[in-house]
Amino acid sequence: QVRLVESGGGLVHPGGSLRLSCAASGSIFSMNAMGWYRQAPGKQRELVAHITSGGITNYADSVKGRFTISRDNAKNAVYLQMNSLKPEDTAVYYCNGVFVQGAWGQGTQVTVSS
Repeated sequence: QVRLVESGGGLVHPGGSLRLSCAASGSIFSMNAMGWYRQAPGKQRELVAHITSGGITNYADSVKGRFTISRDNAKNAVYLQMNSLKPEDTAVYYCNGVFVQGAWGQGTQVTVSS
């Protein structure tokens, strides 16, 4: 049973942009802060951005000012607009709840390279 499905990744040059999308189940999405996580080679999975059910956002220092997280409660969807991408943003990106979580999905690969 698919609960979290990420899409929108790809290969971009430094300075480029991508928009990631996540389709979540209602049981995970409802009344729960949603986040985007990433895992780079040799690194632990980290939370890069999250958004509360009320729309309050927070970002890791490494992406602040470049990434924007948003959600559409009617669609059980969360998005991540990524601008001014850097090679260090290269990772597999996942969505999930922050406190109430489901099984991790496949993620979507983001590669930033010149």
